[in-house]
Amino acid sequence: MSAAHRPRRLLVVMPSWVGDCVMATPTLAALRAALPGALIGALVRPGLDELLAGLGTIDTVHADRPVGMMGPKRVAQRLRMQRYDAALLLTNSFSTALIARLAGIPVRIGYDRDARTLLLTDRLPPARRRDTAPYSRSATAPDNWAPVPACAYYFALAGRLLESLGLTSAPMGAMSLVVTPEQERAAHAVLERTGLLAGRFVILNPGGNNPAKRWPAERFAALADALVERDGVRIALTGSPTEADLLEAIRSGCRRGEGVVSLAGAGVTLGSLKGIVRRAALMVTNDTGPRHIAAAFGVPLVTLFGPTDRRWTTIPFEKEAEIVADPTLAEEEVANDHPERCAIEQISVESVLAGVARVMGRR
Repeated sequence: MSAAHRPRRLLVVMPSWVGDCVMATPTLAALRAALPGALIGALVRPGLDELLAGLGTIDTVHADRPVGMMGPKRVAQRLRMQRYDAALLLTNSFSTALIARLAGIPVRIGYDRDARTLLLTDRLPPARRRDTAPYSRSATAPDNWAPVPACAYYFALAGRLLESLGLTSAPMGAMSLVVTPEQERAAHAVLERTGLLAGRFVILNPGGNNPAKRWPAERFAALADALVERDGVRIALTGSPTEADLLEAIRSGCRRGEGVVSLAGAGVTLGSLKGIVRRAALMVTNDTGPRHIAAAFGVPLVTLFGPTDRRWTTIPFEKEAEIVADPTLAEEEVANDHPERCAIEQISVESVLAGVARVMGRR
């Protein structure tokens, strides 16, 4: 694409996971700054429109999902009416590349993987370990993808588009989200119902899509007791609707149960969660979506990493303590390849409390 064919209507196909979607917000900001007159649309999984609501970097959101054999064709037909000039695919899937092709979008930029070479007009080669330091020093799975932080992975695609237009982008900025007035009212209502409006509260986020990434429930309970007793804070337990039993197991396992509140069943939506997280004094979390929401609002973080290498999701945020299961693992090795050595159960309550002290500026 030349500078003479600068897109007037750009579609950004967003990642499907909450955390990845937040990690793509610096890319949206760069595109908005470089293409001030263009209409920028975002294709998102239903529900993630709540997450992106209020962002000034996008003009329109298409919440849709290609379910079933005819799903890509159905989504493409809806997008075709929007007459997009170019598509930036932050996703890696074949189906999203197929949607962009079926929608008749002439310029389609994405990573050359997952058998979609012929569906893209401009392809970036993803980094493999054998070609990327320090992983090239290891004999473990040299053909696998190198752990490139998702923020940088997405930002590189925007750089490719802007370079083709003869434009340069500013350095990658911070992640960002917005709480709309409606979401703020919903968050206030949840906090009022649960008694968390008065005083400081800390969020513990013990869930995660992968059970191997979940720190044991009894340790979250011990951590909650320590924070209630030491710091006089209240504890808010957050999780998806399917994690209600996990939250209750932690709450019931606390000695100081009166200071611990489960938000399961409190009517929390993804939109209201933003408003709740923004008010927190601290979040302690597994490597999952709410971590990135907290960082986007500047909330101090302690994040626990087990057999998922932290370098996949390194974020531009200084107020975070990353606690890894095996800090002695050589830098050329990837934690995903050593699930027993890097089991999240290796993380102690004491090391997490030390991380809390670091991010909160206490000895």
